[in-house]
Amino acid sequence: MTLERQGATVARVATEQARQPAGPRGAPLSKGRKRAPRGPQVTRSVRRIAGGTYGVPASRRRCRPENPMTLRPDFEPFDRDGARVMDRRTWLMGSLGLLAVPPVAEAQAPTKVFRIGVLSGASPTSPLAWPVWQPFFQGLRDLGYVEGQNVVIEGRYYGDRVERLPALAVELVRLQVDVIVAGTSPAPEEARRATSTIPIVMPNHPDPVGSGLVASFAKPGGNVTGLSLVAPELRVKQLQLLKEILPRLTRVAFLRNPTIPLDLKDLEAAAQSLKLQVHVVEVSAPNELGDAFSAATRKRAGALIVLGGYMVWAHRARLAELAATSRLPTVYLLREHVEAGGLMAYGVDLRDSYRRAAGYVDKILKGAKPGDLPIEQPSKFELSINLKAAKALGLTIPPSVLVRADLIVE
Repeated sequence: MTLERQGATVARVATEQARQPAGPRGAPLSKGRKRAPRGPQVTRSVRRIAGGTYGVPASRRRCRPENPMTLRPDFEPFDRDGARVMDRRTWLMGSLGLLAVPPVAEAQAPTKVFRIGVLSGASPTSPLAWPVWQPFFQGLRDLGYVEGQNVVIEGRYYGDRVERLPALAVELVRLQVDVIVAGTSPAPEEARRATSTIPIVMPNHPDPVGSGLVASFAKPGGNVTGLSLVAPELRVKQLQLLKEILPRLTRVAFLRNPTIPLDLKDLEAAAQSLKLQVHVVEVSAPNELGDAFSAATRKRAGALIVLGGYMVWAHRARLAELAATSRLPTVYLLREHVEAGGLMAYGVDLRDSYRRAAGYVDKILKGAKPGDLPIEQPSKFELSINLKAAKALGLTIPPSVLVRADLIVE
């Protein structure tokens, strides 16, 4: 029998054996026997992930933050030394393949493993943040990035303790990550203060030019790029919607976080074009939200527009409660506020913005300079309305507004 026929026969026999579950010593399992679990047992529940780098045993994880890219179906187990576990069938078929097919090339060079830093208020795997971060990590997977193979995620999250943000940004810089993905403001600002060389991608910034993060939308310069939440026509449209549901509106308040630099000239100009008086109320901590609504009421504002930032996004349910208690019609930037009980939102799809941010990361890891990647401005907006909130405020939303809504909560 020739060597080729011997190899073919061995491959055929091995294939037939591989179709049967293997016992502890390689013998096929008899009927009724169950396979003993092999390798580490991994839970894929989003809320139950405690932390660590995907696939690495707990004894070797040390204090790594939790890793959102662990949530994928193609998990490959690792042994106690961190090497991938290969079961008997995989090893046997791979070995027989070497017999049947002669090698045609030298061993490939090891794949470069990129380190992506994530700087955010909430952990991406938390119930609060997962709906918007999940499209980002899915976007990375779609682009070929697999945790444990060619990418590692280093996450730092500050929660309501914004004073921790500068130190967390410095930690990522010391880790020498290849790129930092900085979530909602003020994370991009702190990342920029911590480094002028490591590329920074921001998935949703309310005013990257006005805040001084970038030189211009077309040519950001420096090491920051990404997506903007706001276009020039957005604020005008928010005010127009308020006038449609409140025809007698004369005064409007803007709620902003003073720690986030914003250029309010466009807001004031838009209000003046509609003959509206503008009042600005500031809040820099969650426990100041109640005082901000009281200040807007004292100034006799007939409505409120909430500007962007992590704090107001994280406490969106509290904002909806305060608006209802103050009987102050409030407009937000993101649909998540309406889903949490807010009256109305007009702005971008945050999930789509995070998905697009994965494309920026991919380009940078492939050699593009962040300063040469234009800031993407939104061209499509969505209108969300909560009819239950409107009823509680005694408002009737005109049919001309309802027909334009992309999301209606009843």
